[in-house]
Amino acid sequence: MTKQQVRLSEADRSDLESLISKGKQSIRVYRRAIGLLELDQGKSLGEVAKTVGVTPTTVSNWRDKYKEIGLGCLQDAPRSGRPIEISGEQRVQITALACSEAPEGHARWELRLLADKVVELGYCEHISHTQVSNILKKRTQASPEEDLVHWQDRCPIPVADGTSTLALCATLRSTISGCLF
Repeated sequence: MTKQQVRLSEADRSDLESLISKGKQSIRVYRRAIGLLELDQGKSLGEVAKTVGVTPTTVSNWRDKYKEIGLGCLQDAPRSGRPIEISGEQRVQITALACSEAPEGHARWELRLLADKVVELGYCEHISHTQVSNILKKRTQASPEEDLVHWQDRCPIPVADGTSTLALCATLRSTISGCLF
């Protein structure tokens, strides 16, 4: 006779079966749910691991988590790491600043100059020239040609990898309302 690894309550079993039948969950949640149900049926850690395609150690971790926190073990824990410090609004302000006239005494904006000016204007507490470069490089989709702002007489901002951000200044007018045209 095999040892029953997990004893699910009727409510938990019903919730897991409902979750599996819907098919709207991520593969991780689905695997964990299947694993818990199979452990409840008396299958060994190795059998469950083979069924869901993970290691027995992973299955034992699921079992232990279920015993600690119940069905909350199905969801991923919040990821550690540094939270985002620069909001979308701040990114727009930085981009608008890059599209504006360079300060007196400078032919064009440079990344370090932009970073210093962003902090001076209070857009954020601190920002490196590398972060400014990354913000200016971000383009999620191409803009429709009729919405582009063309900068024939502007100089591109040099970027560390040898490219330039001239294309960035051809951004949607509606997005960067603070740009000086």
